[in-house]
Amino acid sequence: MGLLTREYPPDVYGGAGVHVEFLVRELRTLTDLDVHCWGEGSADGVVRHRAWADLDTANDALRTLSVDLSMAAALAGRDLVHSHTWYANLAGHVGKLLHGIPHVMTSHSLEPLRPWKAEQLGGGYALSGWAERTAIEAADAVIAVSRGMREDILGCYPAVDPAKVHVVHNGIDTDLYRPDPGTSALHRHGIDTARPYVLFVGRITRQKGVPHLLRAARHLDPGVQLVLCAGAPDTPEIDREFRSLFEELGRTRDGVTWIPRMLPRPEVVQLLSHAAVFVCPSVYEPLGIVNLEAMACGTAVVASRVGGIPEVVSDGTTGLLVPYDARDPERFEHDLAVLLNHLAADPRRAGAMGAAGRHRAEREFGWRAVARRTLDVYEGVTGLLKS
Repeated sequence: MGLLTREYPPDVYGGAGVHVEFLVRELRTLTDLDVHCWGEGSADGVVRHRAWADLDTANDALRTLSVDLSMAAALAGRDLVHSHTWYANLAGHVGKLLHGIPHVMTSHSLEPLRPWKAEQLGGGYALSGWAERTAIEAADAVIAVSRGMREDILGCYPAVDPAKVHVVHNGIDTDLYRPDPGTSALHRHGIDTARPYVLFVGRITRQKGVPHLLRAARHLDPGVQLVLCAGAPDTPEIDREFRSLFEELGRTRDGVTWIPRMLPRPEVVQLLSHAAVFVCPSVYEPLGIVNLEAMACGTAVVASRVGGIPEVVSDGTTGLLVPYDARDPERFEHDLAVLLNHLAADPRRAGAMGAAGRHRAEREFGWRAVARRTLDVYEGVTGLLKS
């Protein structure tokens, strides 16, 4: 089979890329597959595709479609195609038509529910939405990464047959993500190990709710640090807004650390392991794999009650959830600060939540089980074609 994705190691910057990395590792023990991703060159079952040179200065959505055509052309001889995110979904659809093979697609997010992307893509947002709709309505099977995501798919795309939409949660490698007693990463980034800190890890996007977090941080207890492992801003506008809020916060309190780049996984694990609480202030999140990473490292989570997050973070057991209403952002920011302060001031409760989170990650979200459920979807669509 051919698995299509924008992100693949070493070029991983978001949850979808993490998902693909570990899913491929497990699937390769169960079936034969090639990975087609963005980039240059090919080796070891990975074929990288770049946008057409004539489109180097064109809208990013047009450049994406050129990569999709390159991927579709490379699927000759495959018996199934599996695409991830709108960046590759149209490639899966065209590959299905061109080669007469079934197309399975995984929805990690939905374009109609991310209207802020118009700020990033301009008119390309209409193209990304068209590509996603075309692919999802014609796919032989659709994998949703949470039950909440499944509901969103059927709400946004009522033409999709509900019987074709299967829930397969994201997973976590609890050997790689586990509590690390080391503190070298904390010292390297200037974090005071004698004070509790709230940790955010993610991209600087509207979706991840980082501006809400920075406004909520105005109300954090003075003894609590805030560590932002945040990079890859979507647009110059969100970058400027983030920097302005960060600088304003730095003028009124100390203990605010911004790490503006993606860190090696071992450093992220250390930061997660020693945080008093991990925070996920997303305004839209189909699942939120980063919450699983925090839980696997034994850290309590405070997160938005949106999308698939409640299927990962058990409210009151592995963390605390904050209702989000776009009509009342100030209430969300206030409540976020209250819960962060509460757990930072109660290390015994936070520790119990962290231990429960580690146990849940081990018990319910292993990648081997995710791969087997994915393979079941493959076998379902190929079986239908043979019958």
